[in-house]
Amino acid sequence: AGASLYVRDGQGRTALLAATSHNHVETARLLIEAGADVNAQDKKFESPLLLSGASGYLEILTLVLRAKPDFKIYNRFGGTALIPACERGHVEVVRALLNTDLDIDHVNNLGWTALLEAIILGDGGPRHQEIVRMLVVAGAEVNIPDQDGVTPLQHARQKDYREIVVTLETAGAR
Repeated sequence: AGASLYVRDGQGRTALLAATSHNHVETARLLIEAGADVNAQDKKFESPLLLSGASGYLEILTLVLRAKPDFKIYNRFGGTALIPACERGHVEVVRALLNTDLDIDHVNNLGWTALLEAIILGDGGPRHQEIVRMLVVAGAEVNIPDQDGVTPLQHARQKDYREIVVTLETAGAR
């Protein structure tokens, strides 16, 4: 009906970002097909890519990925969509993101990579074990430490995440 794709609400959200925040897949699809900006960020630095990844909204993430988003747009913590997806245990979202050009070893403002975040903020259970395995298979650098010099293996040992420890040791972690 001629409505602008670029109008923003008081929080700086576009219609596509609003649809993403509510996981309205069909609305997001229509907006993307109409040319909505998949890189537009709101006042909290969320974008459709970052929000769908962090929220585990695989269907919207898939639509956004098809629209070729900019992987160098970061959230308020200086992170990629992969980092919170790993932390929150969104296995299928992580799998989808690992099939892109996203920097697997990106370090956010907290000094954490996706691997570190999966271990430090994860629960060590089956989903996080799988995510750590996927990151290792995809080529994540297993020895990047946090800002205090603590490695992923050291964090996993401190938390007694035995399966993750084995995965990291097998990958050459120190």
